[in-house]
Amino acid sequence: MQPEFGQWFIFGLFTVFIIGGGIGTVTSSNLFHAALWLIISLFGVAGFFVLLAAPFLAAIQVLVYIGAIVVLIIFAIMLTRRLMGLREAPNSQWAYGLVGAIVTFAVLALGLVLASTGESPLLVSQPISEITGESIRDLGIALVDVNQYVLPFIVASLLLEAAMVGAIVIAREDE
Repeated sequence: MQPEFGQWFIFGLFTVFIIGGGIGTVTSSNLFHAALWLIISLFGVAGFFVLLAAPFLAAIQVLVYIGAIVVLIIFAIMLTRRLMGLREAPNSQWAYGLVGAIVTFAVLALGLVLASTGESPLLVSQPISEITGESIRDLGIALVDVNQYVLPFIVASLLLEAAMVGAIVIAREDE
């Protein structure tokens, strides 16, 4: 079944959001503007989830990433007034970042090529169309089970809390 022109157009629009937001994020010298560009990029990813008929993942993308993490970043930036006045962000390690981006792109491109030919050992054994309520329930249980994925969630929450406390301490030092 061939996708319609409208689907291709919306796919292209979300692609522009993701790539443009990513470029804006890494090239912006103001941290607050970089966070706003990140919101645009994450909105494009949520749009991809909608195109893939995964509204739950799109809602989680908007609520968790855009609604929580980016807002936390913006609050941390606003609490550190010294960073808001920064006009130029000197970075002498841009060459390392470029090499890392090229390597990441090459690995992702190789994975896509292998997945499209069916030779990838990392292919998911259960297609998205066959996911049932049972498998979603099993995923929910795995996320809160002590023996499975609850530890990474606790560690992530502690890291976010430590970042917020650190931003408050830095803001207090400025006064």
